[in-house]
Amino acid sequence: MTGTTSDPGSKTDRDPAIRVTMMPKDTNALGTIFGGIILSYIDQAGAVEAHRFTPGRLVTVAMHEVVFHQPVFVGDLVSLYAEVLRIGTTSITVKVVVEAERQRPEREVVTVTQAEVIYVHVDEHNQPQPIPQP
Repeated sequence: MTGTTSDPGSKTDRDPAIRVTMMPKDTNALGTIFGGIILSYIDQAGAVEAHRFTPGRLVTVAMHEVVFHQPVFVGDLVSLYAEVLRIGTTSITVKVVVEAERQRPEREVVTVTQAEVIYVHVDEHNQPQPIPQP
């Protein structure tokens, strides 16, 4: 395995893997954003970061410990920050942090959740393959 990427730092000095404004179509029966939408974005953000380190096909095999600490509302600007934690022989582990910027009554940024997502590098037959080393 190799080391980790650099510390992403404060909220203002890093670029998100994904940034999206939440829309009414993403709500659940209570009017907040459906958790499955956020899980989907976590998977996408992790894959964006993982593909920076390895070409080819990656499949998601695990998403660890997703606990929602804050709700997400329609109109929130959601940013997903990703960093590679580990690169193994065939797998890559990415940490994804989800933040929501509230648009009213005043701007506030809250941490919604975070997760570690594990991707495996596979061939066209979905068999694990070694991750090419630089």
